[in-house]
Amino acid sequence: MRLTTQLSDLQVAEIKRLAEENRLALGFVNTPIAAEIFSVLDKLDITLLQLPIESRGDRPAFSAAMIYSKDGDNELVFIGLNSADYYDKQLFAIAHELYHFFAKTGSHFSRVDDDATLIEVKANRFAAEFLLPEGALRNVVISEFKTPSLKGIPTKKLLRFVARLHCTWWLPYPALVRRLKEVDAVSDTQYEELCAIDARSPEGEYWRIGMATNDTVFSMLNRVTRITGTSPKSIEVIIRNFEDNLVDDDQFAELLELYGKSPRDFGYGYRVAEEDIKELETFFGGEMGYEGQPGI
Repeated sequence: MRLTTQLSDLQVAEIKRLAEENRLALGFVNTPIAAEIFSVLDKLDITLLQLPIESRGDRPAFSAAMIYSKDGDNELVFIGLNSADYYDKQLFAIAHELYHFFAKTGSHFSRVDDDATLIEVKANRFAAEFLLPEGALRNVVISEFKTPSLKGIPTKKLLRFVARLHCTWWLPYPALVRRLKEVDAVSDTQYEELCAIDARSPEGEYWRIGMATNDTVFSMLNRVTRITGTSPKSIEVIIRNFEDNLVDDDQFAELLELYGKSPRDFGYGYRVAEEDIKELETFFGGEMGYEGQPGI
């Protein structure tokens, strides 16, 4: 987990400033963002599109993408999120893309495990600062241990601490370990030892500690969701377009189907048109005995 590209002190300071300014603007001081990151996207008028894209071979599939589009004079912003990944990594990937949004780097395609380029290192550092600010982390360390340094703290105690951070701030384990090194709370030796742990293994010590800490949250963060969907705000736009007769029944159903939903999910259904019934009966030789039913 050593970075192949290092940031200068000036670059780190600029990233911290960008993260802090936007956290405050969005109403977060030293509190966890966690699942609220989805409401952050709504506040910023960013449409989230979730699709499960499985990895092929040794190279992991993309984590997320930032896409800009034009609708007349309006600029539309989308984040495409790969849901075939652990939930905590998905949240981190969204925060990663928000760096590209705030820094105005344009459309972007990323793998959050990629630290080979300067722009990706900056985006990952921003995601960590945005989700768990340095000041908040230092305060938690001092509150728990009455000292800003964890050097000399036994590994088991460190793992319990990281598990509590994991279940409160919702960053992936590797990002939390890196945060502790970034604030100089752990030594190089401790950092390497923590990095060597397989945090996703159900047979591992960290997994047992995490489940004992908060089994509901920990198991959720370590689940691959494979969701196909979009933000509730975008779904609401589709529904209102239907209610305002801007799209017909079939278009309404087709749009919702893209996100694994149907009109029935929102209390809507429609009868199959008479001409469609006759067409189906003709196709099946008049043997289906079908009557139109409400719903899809």
